[in-house]
Amino acid sequence: MVTHTNVFLIGPMGVGKSTIGRMLGSALGKPFFDSDREIEALTGADIPWIFDVEGEAGFRIREERMIDTLTQRSGIVMATGGGAILSSVSRHNLHERGTVVYLKASLAQQFERTSKDRNRPLLQTADPQARIRELMKIREPFYIETAHITIDTSRRGPRAVVAEILHHLTEKPDAGDDN
Repeated sequence: MVTHTNVFLIGPMGVGKSTIGRMLGSALGKPFFDSDREIEALTGADIPWIFDVEGEAGFRIREERMIDTLTQRSGIVMATGGGAILSSVSRHNLHERGTVVYLKASLAQQFERTSKDRNRPLLQTADPQARIRELMKIREPFYIETAHITIDTSRRGPRAVVAEILHHLTEKPDAGDDN
């Protein structure tokens, strides 16, 4: 049973939040928003540029504000950036204002999906695999804390993941745990 009119997708880089979010929004007949793209549209600058000029701390302030703005809407599907859950305010707003779906994938899958993407400032390092491991160690407890539903996207196509999310959104509240 749908407990909220909003569905928010959280998880690390490379799990398919944006692709799955667009498809899920279409399936539910709800508008889709990507918080990173909304920040870019508002600022007129891309995420790597914001990181270069304002640093990660400056970006996180913008991200927290955008999450607050978007979560106040009704009837949307939203994909967040991988680090959105670092803010306790954002975690609270996401959890209280929508159904939060944590999309997870193996570290190998995350690396494979992000290895050629130069638009990920946190992975512009000598050892991106080590950075992904480090980020997951820090962030995974926050993903788990914030989520109502957890779904593994490793080696699965987006249609299968969307179907599983839809199943979770429509199952009865007494049908067991939310994972």
